[in-house]
Amino acid sequence: MQQEAAAAVQNRTRDTVLFGLFTALTAVGAFIRVPVPVCPFTLQLLFTTLAGLILGSRRGAAAVALYVALGLIGVPVFTQGGGPGYIFQPTFGYLIGFAAGAWLTGRIREGASGMAGLGRLLAASFAGLLVVYLFGMVYVYIINNFYLGTPIGVWPVVLYCFVLAVPGDLCLCVLAAVLARRLGRAGLWTR
Repeated sequence: MQQEAAAAVQNRTRDTVLFGLFTALTAVGAFIRVPVPVCPFTLQLLFTTLAGLILGSRRGAAAVALYVALGLIGVPVFTQGGGPGYIFQPTFGYLIGFAAGAWLTGRIREGASGMAGLGRLLAASFAGLLVVYLFGMVYVYIINNFYLGTPIGVWPVVLYCFVLAVPGDLCLCVLAAVLARRLGRAGLWTR
């Protein structure tokens, strides 16, 4: 009985540390830019995907939501600062998408009996990526056309917000799946 209680405390401590770590990594990832031709990208997707894979659906989404909440209350953790006015930035939809993507990624990983294989982790990562882009592109379209007064068509949104940006993020999804598999073998997945 004492061993079970000690194990439960240890698991809660590990989960809390991982929760805070992924919130912090998401913030740090906003400022790590990978300079590739056409469309440079940040490492936020890597960390939000890993949050879903490692922490699971609820905790992964909550860690990313905490990051978004910190930014909205004024902590300068977003790529262009922070504060409630950030809601009116065209890229805010991607931040919402990170939380939704982390949830879906974690949900798919949780569906595996035992440790998920690399194929399932890749599928979970790619599904989360699609959710991030869906939220991001819809938000860009809506905010530009109905708030900012800078109309943009559907095809330019798809071209600039998906086609040109997705190659680097596909690589990050593969990296996240491989890292999650290794971290899972090390016993860092939470339930």
